[in-house]
Amino acid sequence: MFTGIVERVEQGEFLGDVLKLKKCWDDVILGESISVNGVCLTVSKIDSQYLYFDVGKETQLLTNLRKSRYYNLERAIKVGDRLSGHYVTGHVDGMVRFVSKSRVSNTIYMYFSLPKEHWGVVKKGSIALNGISLTIASVTLDTFSIQIIPHTYENTNLRYLKSGDEVNYEIDIIARYTWRCSEWKKEMLKENLEF
Repeated sequence: MFTGIVERVEQGEFLGDVLKLKKCWDDVILGESISVNGVCLTVSKIDSQYLYFDVGKETQLLTNLRKSRYYNLERAIKVGDRLSGHYVTGHVDGMVRFVSKSRVSNTIYMYFSLPKEHWGVVKKGSIALNGISLTIASVTLDTFSIQIIPHTYENTNLRYLKSGDEVNYEIDIIARYTWRCSEWKKEMLKENLEF
């Protein structure tokens, strides 16, 4: 489990099905979970300079890990840590496309295509993009926007995005369970009406 507060941005490369990233923490252990662009990955090998992660075929197909050059990194939260973002599981739902950005004073607005889980994208709701905990600023029929401050922009891989780039997203877990409960109630009501 993560909070969506990015700790590092590092360059990486694939060696076959293994992602190799610079070792940026000295106390990382084998088997530890680390969020890489929002994907919960397990450290499978460590040497003096690099961390290695086995990346399954489905993960490669459903995320932007193979397409990225710069990766947002966050270590898993510890019990008792402050939760500065929102609960992020690291189970990425898919990818959305970056559309455009604009700046107003010290605020940067970034626009993305709406994901298939449109029910989970609501104004002032939470979403994780490339593992970053973000608040949704606006929603239209086919896009949504976030507004970020310069600190977030400069300290995450958002600054490298170009129009059309794919970004990993994860719908807020509270929104997901709320939606599922609502759907379950509808299903039960429909079953009862059919008898």
